[in-house]
Amino acid sequence: MAIFRITDSSIEKVEETTFAREKLLERKDLQRRLKANISVLSPDLMVMDEEFGDWEDSSRRIDLLCLDRDAHLVVVELKRTDDGGHMELQAVRYAAMVSVMTFDQLVGAHAHYLGGEDSLERAKTAILNFLERESQVEARLSDQVRIILVSADFSIELTMTVLWLNKSGLDITCVRLKPYKLEGQVLMDIQQLIPLPEAEEYETKIRAQQQENRLAETSRDAMLRRFWRQLIERSRPKTALFSNRTGSKDQWIGVTLGRTGFRLNIVLSREESRVECYIDLGKNSNERNLAAFKTLEQQKQAIESAFGERLDWQELKDSRACRICKFLKGGWDGPEVEWGKLQDELIDAAIRLDKALKAPIQSLTIPRE
Repeated sequence: MAIFRITDSSIEKVEETTFAREKLLERKDLQRRLKANISVLSPDLMVMDEEFGDWEDSSRRIDLLCLDRDAHLVVVELKRTDDGGHMELQAVRYAAMVSVMTFDQLVGAHAHYLGGEDSLERAKTAILNFLERESQVEARLSDQVRIILVSADFSIELTMTVLWLNKSGLDITCVRLKPYKLEGQVLMDIQQLIPLPEAEEYETKIRAQQQENRLAETSRDAMLRRFWRQLIERSRPKTALFSNRTGSKDQWIGVTLGRTGFRLNIVLSREESRVECYIDLGKNSNERNLAAFKTLEQQKQAIESAFGERLDWQELKDSRACRICKFLKGGWDGPEVEWGKLQDELIDAAIRLDKALKAPIQSLTIPRE
């Protein structure tokens, strides 16, 4: 990137310089000027404190701790180097530390920054006015912390790390401060490199969607664990089939049915569930799986009679496996108050399927590979 000056007769390149050459220091010069006009980094920021480090057992300090209008704390880290060093890792650590900060602690930090008499009251009023909130109750801080990295330039390693972290749900902005020298004056080109300004709104929406999906997935995992724990406990007085299971975040749990390659599974989907005998004898076992399935299917009448009702016999032509199953209404998306009824039905079907298939499976003659 270069800056050019238009003269009467030509276009002249403006001389690049460095902060070191101009004897501009990080804290004394750059940080001091940025805190006085923080809007050059982002228009929605208010400086809360400088050199913030109010935590135990740590001598490290945040260059500038800010707040945005959506009540996100913003960690601003500054370097005057041409590669940014390892500032992204340092800033992530700081973001983790302040993520648990309370409103009262923020008021205390800003009071320290303001100084003077009645600093606590002035700090609280300033923060509420900035957030356009009437009271502290309405001004709850977000647990999502933004990071702004400011440097004369950034290494490829740093920018790749930031892009990956942003893809993983963090909110990190890289702003480049590039100094130039013109007729004895130092000029500065300030550009946001990551995310690109024209893509920032899109990336913000993507991060929000990813966060929503992660929360939904975490919630579903916890729900499935509860469902399986309850089912296992309800099964104990009735059968020992699942006595060695402790639960799962998966949509299924299973045990061996008679011999290796035959699984008795209980499977949940959103709106329905099933109990199945899943036949999979391992790698390259397509023909052996189908042969075992067909042999059992020849005993269909006796097996269904022992089970007590009809079963679905599925060759699963798009898979190497086959299965024999019973579908039931109700799945993991059903009301939790109705889980007990569904769990009892699944346990009963599993007991009956085990009883109907164990002997026929044990008596199968399965050809070797």
